[in-house]
Amino acid sequence: MAIFTGAGVAIVTPFHEDGSVNYEKFAQLCEEQIAGGTDAIIVCGTTGEASTLTHEEHLDVIKYCVEVVKGRIPVIAGTGSNCTETAIYLSTEAEKYGVDGILVVSPYYNKATQNGLYEHFKAIAESVKVPMILYNVPGRTGCNILPQTVVRLCTDVPNIVGVKEASGNISQVAKLASLAQGKVDIYSGNDDQIVPILSLGGKGVISVLSNVAPKETHDICAKFFAGDVAGSCAEQLRAIELVDALFCEVNPIPVKAGLNLQGKEVGPMRRPLTTMEPANQERLAKAMKEFGVL
Repeated sequence: MAIFTGAGVAIVTPFHEDGSVNYEKFAQLCEEQIAGGTDAIIVCGTTGEASTLTHEEHLDVIKYCVEVVKGRIPVIAGTGSNCTETAIYLSTEAEKYGVDGILVVSPYYNKATQNGLYEHFKAIAESVKVPMILYNVPGRTGCNILPQTVVRLCTDVPNIVGVKEASGNISQVAKLASLAQGKVDIYSGNDDQIVPILSLGGKGVISVLSNVAPKETHDICAKFFAGDVAGSCAEQLRAIELVDALFCEVNPIPVKAGLNLQGKEVGPMRRPLTTMEPANQERLAKAMKEFGVL
């Protein structure tokens, strides 16, 4: 059984102006996501700026998220690292806090071989009992988890259950789905490819869009699973301009700007990320207004 089906939000980590984590605001964001119908919360991923959190902050945010959500929807913790031992440490600690699963990105910068990826993910999964989702985002990591490797991992390691596919390569996802034969829960890692991946048997999306449009993102998936494929597709296509605006600068710069435009006051990014360019912010505001979330 999948950890979740539908729209999971890759939630931002809000900061105070001094750069410290704003836990009160984080709790508000979690409550708004649950109220909007979001099916799972993915905490401390790329969108959550995990790369600039200290290990202590990273684990504190995960623990706090579990405490706030109180089992109402699944909480999946980003616990990946380009160091296998660090990923094991983060994963075992997150498991102690009661997460429902972990999301583990492919090791960045190292550019491991497929055998290296297999050994890396296998070691992490075997250190915990909770289910694990692989995260394939070669545009950020410089490393592509090939379909054969994903299927091998999901076949050989019982608690490796799926993959967040953010390669952007639909042909690769189709190949994965054909090889998987139901053994791999596939989630879209791109908000402009939710319906295409659902049509290939995907379970849902791990979404940036959901931060600013939780109900609408949930509905794309819910309509599809209810058999209203045309309605789901219409919502997907209606969201394209907003999705494009949310990725016109590197994530999570635009989505944090979007939340601030909505009055959510999620604060700044941590360096090396910087404030959104004014022209791009105007583009984002226009897209949000047209989509009906501003």
